[in-house]
Amino acid sequence: MGPAVLGVEELRAWAYRCVDDLTARCDEINELNVFPIADSDTGTNLVFTVRSAVESMRAAGPEADLGTAATALSRGAVAGARGNSGVIVSQVLRAVGEVAVSEGLNGAALIDALLRAADLVVEVVSIPVQGTIVSVLARVAEDVSALDQSSDVGAVARCAAESAARALDRTRRQLPALEAAGVVDAGALGLLVMLDALSSVLTGDSPSRRRYHRQVDSPARRIAGEHGSRSARTAPPHDAALGYEVLYGISGIDDDGAARLRRELSVIGDSVVVAGDGNGSWSAHVHTANAGLAVDVGLEVGTVHGVRIAAFGSGDGCGSGAPTEDTSESPGGRDILAVVAGDGAELLYVEEGAIVLRSDTATVGPADLCAAIVGSGHPEVLVLPNGALSAQELVQVSIASRDAGKEVLMLPSGSMVQGLAALAVHDPSRVALDDAFAMSEAAAGTRWASLRIAEERSLTWVGTCEPGDGLGLVGREVVVIGPDGLSAGCSLLDQLLSVGGEMVTLLLGEAAPAELGDRLVHHVRGRYPGVEVVVYTGGQPGDLAELGVE
Repeated sequence: MGPAVLGVEELRAWAYRCVDDLTARCDEINELNVFPIADSDTGTNLVFTVRSAVESMRAAGPEADLGTAATALSRGAVAGARGNSGVIVSQVLRAVGEVAVSEGLNGAALIDALLRAADLVVEVVSIPVQGTIVSVLARVAEDVSALDQSSDVGAVARCAAESAARALDRTRRQLPALEAAGVVDAGALGLLVMLDALSSVLTGDSPSRRRYHRQVDSPARRIAGEHGSRSARTAPPHDAALGYEVLYGISGIDDDGAARLRRELSVIGDSVVVAGDGNGSWSAHVHTANAGLAVDVGLEVGTVHGVRIAAFGSGDGCGSGAPTEDTSESPGGRDILAVVAGDGAELLYVEEGAIVLRSDTATVGPADLCAAIVGSGHPEVLVLPNGALSAQELVQVSIASRDAGKEVLMLPSGSMVQGLAALAVHDPSRVALDDAFAMSEAAAGTRWASLRIAEERSLTWVGTCEPGDGLGLVGREVVVIGPDGLSAGCSLLDQLLSVGGEMVTLLLGEAAPAELGDRLVHHVRGRYPGVEVVVYTGGQPGDLAELGVE
């Protein structure tokens, strides 16, 4: 007999089971992915999304109660959501978090969570489409709402899973793109996998499900690809030109701001989803021909972060199937290519096994980075751009490199200190996707800033600086002005560490005075005795130092 309620232990077991089961069926889900874009990455996106949710849940600690753990799961899913289906699944986890209480979810509460999930998904999707994960979730909500409120939680979970399985099989007949390709909806299959996992945890029974496949390179697949490039709209003017998937986090907006963002993204693209975690954090997703404009729209509404841009057809793969040749599983089976500046930085990266492209001794543009990728020795290349190229340029490089036969993953490193954090967790024995995920998490988890000397009088967001003043920058924005580099550096460290941190990395630049590193270390150790400090000589021009906090 299963548990009377879904408690925190059952929630954790469900989350881990979702990761395992989605990973096991990742290639199958990818193969079915023909709508809205036939880019074969739905399974990969769902794995990334749920992994992010689990990491957030783990960070809440082992003593967290159900409400805390469920909220953390939701927050991580929204923050790490990948793709259309990933953003939608994040709302299922959000609904569980909203309903969860410390005592646990009984059958009636689980029904409420599934009804709330269906409502949330309709709210966040610009144009709901029949035959997709959205309509399958709606049918699940309809079926569980017919249950008696006294039904036990296992019975509700089993009903939800069986309803999803039936609705999944109907998706092929509901959507022309799926019928043409002879498949069911990929995102809906991912939802079924998650509901089956929930039912299994709560009842102890694992239902036997069929496996879904399609014929590769069939005429039907080509037709499906044509249909799959369209959304539910009737041939919008920009339809034929869609080329990029854009996904980013956004804060500083409310429900009205999210609605505005959906409207404005819908003008320039399709498959628009803007979803929140209920606590002020949102994810925005769109397919568009103009990736830069999609980001600009977000910047006009709120504060954008974690921008990810992918060209259609550039799926990462799941790394869950059998390895091809010996490049993905064996040590040294991939190359790490990093753009760096400075002799010391080059040495650091080379010692960590990276191939280095210097941006201070030569111009590094899209063509140069592409040539370096194509000229690398392995078919898989993980790239640490370290802020040297724009997101749009990196998209161009990815497309050209893949056309040349390379499997390229652009990692989200905006600085050399973020790149070093990523390299610290690099493990060549892992499959490429797992390695890229770990490295991306390390880079994204490193807050960074730079320290410079003002060369001229200038107006900044924090006041007017004079020549010789010390400047602390986060990204391109000045956030600290001091009378000299040391005082600005100390203030900058205080800002970075005000929200916590366990380790500070200082990468000293070419212009750094000899004593700067020691004095910044002294400042950290004096004010933050539990924080570790590591100092490297990078030799990068322009900066006194790059600072990273993990």
